[in-house]
Amino acid sequence: MLGRTKDQIRTTEQVNGAMATCQALKLDALVIIGGVTSNTDAAQLAETFAEAKCATKVVGVPVTLNGDLKNQFVETTVGFDTICKVNSQLISNMCTDALSAEKYYYFIRMMGRKASHVALECALQSHPNMVILGEEVAASKLTIFDITKQICDAVQARAEKDKNHGVILIPEGLVESIPELYALLQEINGLHGKGVSVENISSQLSPWASALFEFLPQFIRQQLLLRPESDDSAQLSQIETEKLLAQLVETEMNKRLKEGTYKGKKFNAICHFFGYQARGAMPSKFDCDYAYVLGHVCYHILAAGLNGYMATVTNLKSPLNKWRCGAAPISSMMTVKRWSRGPATTQIGKPAVHMASVDLRGKAYEMLRQNSSSCLLEDIYRNPGPLQFEGPGADAKPISLCVEDQDYMGRIKKLQEYLEKVAFMNQ
Repeated sequence: MLGRTKDQIRTTEQVNGAMATCQALKLDALVIIGGVTSNTDAAQLAETFAEAKCATKVVGVPVTLNGDLKNQFVETTVGFDTICKVNSQLISNMCTDALSAEKYYYFIRMMGRKASHVALECALQSHPNMVILGEEVAASKLTIFDITKQICDAVQARAEKDKNHGVILIPEGLVESIPELYALLQEINGLHGKGVSVENISSQLSPWASALFEFLPQFIRQQLLLRPESDDSAQLSQIETEKLLAQLVETEMNKRLKEGTYKGKKFNAICHFFGYQARGAMPSKFDCDYAYVLGHVCYHILAAGLNGYMATVTNLKSPLNKWRCGAAPISSMMTVKRWSRGPATTQIGKPAVHMASVDLRGKAYEMLRQNSSSCLLEDIYRNPGPLQFEGPGADAKPISLCVEDQDYMGRIKKLQEYLEKVAFMNQ
C-alpha cells in the first residue's frame, strides 16, 4: 500500500516515472484505489503501459467517500456508507441538541467535493430541517442572496410556529455551484495561473468581481485566495461557506426584526464542518464486505491478464450472497469535457472518468423532496445511531443506494437469457 494523495498524474515524465518504477520493482500489477481522479490516472497508466509493452497490468477500484464515482457499472463506492453513517449520527446529535435548547440554528457543512451525494444521503438518514444541494443551486442559477432569502424565509416560517431552532446541511461544493462565486473563483484562479501574487490579486480583479470580493467578509476573501488544488479546483474544505451563510442570514434576520416583519427571537447560529471526524472512522460492515469482494475481483481480473479494467460489484442493495461480481473497462466510464473561455474559443479537455452529480430526477432526490416540507416546519428528526457491526442495524445500507433500481450485471444476465431463448426458438 503506497499511500494516499490528492495529486494527479499530469505530465509524460510522471507517467514514464511510474512505469520505470513498476519495471524496476518487477510488478505484475498496480492496483489503484480511489475515485474519479485516481481512476482517470489508472486509465492513463494502463494505456501507456500497454503501448510500451510494460508487463505491469493496471486495475482500478472504486473507493471514495464523495460517492461521485457512479455509473451503470458502479452503484456506489467503498467509504461512502461509512462517512454517511458517521455523519448522520453527528447530525442527529445536533438535531437533539437543537430541540433541547430551542434557541440555536446549526449550519453544518458536509464533505463531498463538487457533488452533494453525502449531504443528500445524510439528509435522508437524519431528517434535518433543510438541506441545500449544489446541484439544485446550479440548476436554478440561485445567487448567494437567493439562498440567504430561502433560509431566512424558513427561519421566519418556523418562528411563526414558535420554533426558534433548526439544522441546515450544506455541501462543501456549494461555493462552486453559486454562479457569481464560481465566476469569482475562476477569475482568481486565472490570476494565480499568471503568477500574480496573493497580495495583488484583489487589485487586478474585474470591476464586478472586485465589487463582489469587497462585499464578502474578510475570512471568506482569504479562503477564496488560497491556491487551487492540483486538479485546478478550489480548496473546498478550507472555504467556510456555512459561516458565510450564517453571517448573511443573521444580518438579514436582524434587519427584519428591526423592521417588524420578523417577530421571532434573536437569530443565533452555530457552525460546524463535519469532515475528518468521519473520514477517520472504522469502516461499516457494508464497506468491509464490499472492499473484501472488490479485492477478490481484482485478483481474478489480474489472473485473466486484463489491463485498464475496474473491479465492479452490482445488486449491492440485496444480501451479500446475491451480489454480482464483474469488471468493466475504465475507458467506458470516461468522457471528454468541453468548456468555453470566451465567445470565440472552445477548449477540449483530456478524457477523464465521469464525475456523477446528484440526479435531480432520481428516486433518492424525489424521496428527499417528498419530505422536505415536513422536515422544514416540523421536527421529525431521525437518529440512526452509531455504527453497528452485529445485530439488525449492522446490515443497513445507504438509502440512496437501496431506492435506486440498478444492477447492471443482473440486467445483462437477463438479456443473455432472452437471447438464448430466441436463438433456441429459431433453431
